[in-house]
Amino acid sequence: MRLSAFMMTILLVLSACAPAPTPAPTVTPLPEGVRPLDPPLALPDFTLTDQDGRPFTLQNFRGRWTVLSFGYTHCPDFCPITLANFTLVKRALGEQADEVAFMFVSVDGARDTPAVMRSYLANFDPTFLGLTGDENAVRPLAQALGVRYEIVKPEGTQAEYLINHTASSFLVNPKGELARIYSYGTPPEVIAADLKALIAN
Repeated sequence: MRLSAFMMTILLVLSACAPAPTPAPTVTPLPEGVRPLDPPLALPDFTLTDQDGRPFTLQNFRGRWTVLSFGYTHCPDFCPITLANFTLVKRALGEQADEVAFMFVSVDGARDTPAVMRSYLANFDPTFLGLTGDENAVRPLAQALGVRYEIVKPEGTQAEYLINHTASSFLVNPKGELARIYSYGTPPEVIAADLKALIAN
């Protein structure tokens, strides 16, 4: 049975009034090597000593973004590469560099005194922050960030000992929460671009 002209008109009108489907929101994936924490992870309080011999606590994180890594001044490979990359990240940030602190936390408090940390970091950037302390002081922050480290005594070298440690870098937001983990080897320009986007928001 054929529909009348009147019924056809009604159907066309109803069809025209139907709401268009809402497109799904576009989510831009983060580059490889950038792992976001959503929601950010609250960090426990701690007390370490900076390169000038002053106490440094969780409260000192507040107010700006902080990129940090763990290591030690006798590290033969990962640490100097990471700190050299920090200098490139800072340079790429341009005027926004003032909104980001760069920090190096020692896992070798026995050798890395504040004076040693200050001298070591001056080879990369004198504005970089160095934190040190004994095992009981460093371990709470390291565990909260998922950092592992252990002393090893290699054979066939003159080194007193080496320390195997997590080589990732970590981003703490201005509230003192862990917001990002950057895998070791993430290009400096990728980290800088991620920081710029976060600062802009």
